[in-house]
Amino acid sequence: MTAYIPGLLAIVLYMLASGLLTARLAQGTGEKFSQKTQILMIAIAAVLIHGGILYQSILTPAGMALGFFNAASLIALLTATLLLLASIQEPVENLGIPVFAVAAISIGLGLLYPVDQVITHGTQSWQLDTHILISLLAYSVLGLAVLQALLLAIQDYHLHNRQPGGFIRSLPPLQTMEGLMFQMIRIGFVLLSLALVTGILFLEDIFAQHLVHKTVLSIVAWLVFATLLWGRWRFGWRGRVAIRWTVGGFVFLMLAYFGSKLVLELILKR
Repeated sequence: MTAYIPGLLAIVLYMLASGLLTARLAQGTGEKFSQKTQILMIAIAAVLIHGGILYQSILTPAGMALGFFNAASLIALLTATLLLLASIQEPVENLGIPVFAVAAISIGLGLLYPVDQVITHGTQSWQLDTHILISLLAYSVLGLAVLQALLLAIQDYHLHNRQPGGFIRSLPPLQTMEGLMFQMIRIGFVLLSLALVTGILFLEDIFAQHLVHKTVLSIVAWLVFATLLWGRWRFGWRGRVAIRWTVGGFVFLMLAYFGSKLVLELILKR
């Protein structure tokens, strides 16, 4: 019960930040620095409360509780935190519209399904903790990249149909948006590579029965992003081609992590 009040407060703050960013974007006021700062301060408060909730929920005497809903909430927290850090220097705060809303939903699911907390990973080692942390960071960064890709797709659609309304005018130029997307993909690709390497080094058998689907799909995602970056370097891939490859790679990554956890933990109850 003690998590309900801070949880509800974090949900309200996240949704408030998301709503204010939506209103700001719809009004075409993307350049107002003071308004951006005030909104992000609300989001920072939500992130701090969210972090406190997860600290108590995940770190248990029996080990790390990283079941489906806790893992989803942790990834949402990391994504929101990375977005806030990136927003200091880059014009990516509009990604907070879906990111903060998803973070609020993840907290709500955690409050509704606290049984998730009994699924623990005991006998943790620093090697395994390192692998888990890098994997979650890779997922978070590439999650931001795919959201940037979707926003880029909307912007591209409106520009090609000659409908540059207030929503579009408030966004950075198309080339800047695309550059930010590839910057996120490069960082995420490095982290995903490190996650696979640490998995090989620190896990006894990454192709064990309960890990094989996650491993294979993660490798497929790695190959998709590697192909995208190679195509960008070799052929100058951009626009809709780059967007499709980005979304495709993240779909495989999402299936790798949440697909296996959904089947094993919520359907098969393992």
